[in-house]
Amino acid sequence: MSLGENWFSEAALGYAMSLEIEEKLHEEQSPYQKIEIYKTRTFGNLMTLDGITMLTTRDNFIYHEMMSHPALFNHPNPKDVAVVGGGDCGTLKEVLKHDSVKQVTQIELDERVTRISEKYFPELCESNNDPRAILLFEDAIDWMKNAKAESLDVIILDTTDPVGQAKRLFAAPFYKDCLNALREGGIVVAQSESPLMDMEILLGLRDEMEKAGYIEIQTIQFPVATYPSGWWTATLARKGQKFGDFREQMARHRPFETKYYNAEIHKASSVLPEIMLQALVV
Repeated sequence: MSLGENWFSEAALGYAMSLEIEEKLHEEQSPYQKIEIYKTRTFGNLMTLDGITMLTTRDNFIYHEMMSHPALFNHPNPKDVAVVGGGDCGTLKEVLKHDSVKQVTQIELDERVTRISEKYFPELCESNNDPRAILLFEDAIDWMKNAKAESLDVIILDTTDPVGQAKRLFAAPFYKDCLNALREGGIVVAQSESPLMDMEILLGLRDEMEKAGYIEIQTIQFPVATYPSGWWTATLARKGQKFGDFREQMARHRPFETKYYNAEIHKASSVLPEIMLQALVV
């Protein structure tokens, strides 16, 4: 069955996700990638990079909240945060909801992703002018290598899939640079793909973190309707300590609104199904 020209489809590994589109709002080739924005019939605006779904208006909040709040509430007092990638600025917005955070440095290679997001996803960029936010447009590999030792509490790796140059962001040398930049007890969290479609990537990411020297590694799960399989993960790793309890009462009585994250979701997200438990044991 052909869906016709009024549908955007992303196909991978014998699987496809499709959204009905009303019009294409924007298309350009930046120095790094092809950026397209569509207006969809049911999911609001859609951004794709080189034909791969990055986010939609309707379901991005789940991803952005789960990339941010579990790590921040696992840390006792996060003050200095770095976001690698995250050019749509949704993760930046969530991090800045935490009053303890004094500075967030976002390192995004492609400035055009941010500028286009400011136009087509303004709700995600409303904190871009927060005085605590520093937006840099440069190579995060070099930035992290040169970061001051023990200067960060949390590092959020809001990256694209591990293809091309992005593969370097999923490897032990980069994770070791992150480890060096973290203070004792600091946390790095990386988006780690779909356990149903990309288990090898997830396991490889965890292996690379272990090689880099992290004390404990924890994978959490959550749904994202428009990502392959609709089932996604993030993987957290801690410097010098095990995770222990998160700040549950603070999460329960947080002074800001969320649409997906809460204290019960925080606890439940780390309870993994058998297919993941068996894979992680092997």
